[in-house]
Amino acid sequence: MTEILIKRLSKEVSLPKYETNGSSGMDLAANIDANINIDPGKTAIIPTGLALSIPKGFEVQIRPRSGLAAKQKITVLNTPGTIDADYRGEIKVILINLGQEPFKVEKGLRIAQMVVCPIVQAQLKEVDDLS
Repeated sequence: MTEILIKRLSKEVSLPKYETNGSSGMDLAANIDANINIDPGKTAIIPTGLALSIPKGFEVQIRPRSGLAAKQKITVLNTPGTIDADYRGEIKVILINLGQEPFKVEKGLRIAQMVVCPIVQAQLKEVDDLS
């Protein structure tokens, strides 16, 4: 299993965890002082209070939670969002409301999931023709 170092930027933040042995993602929760309302068609950047040290050769992808998407029409705008191995800042999630009603983000609400993925870097070679 790959080890990723994680730092809580707030003592109130719960660490993400796999909910089952078969889970591919860990849920991220909102770490906010006051509720954030997202009107229909609008976006909001939601802090998680977490920072990571991802090993070289890996990325963390930020993906929507299917329950929020299906029931509330809330999704991650730049899905999947990528957290590169050299980023050390706070993880923040860009949510968009695709529904018809305002959506309220409350402290501790599970807003997205993160998935650890291996990365292969390629060297590009310019050619005149492709097979």
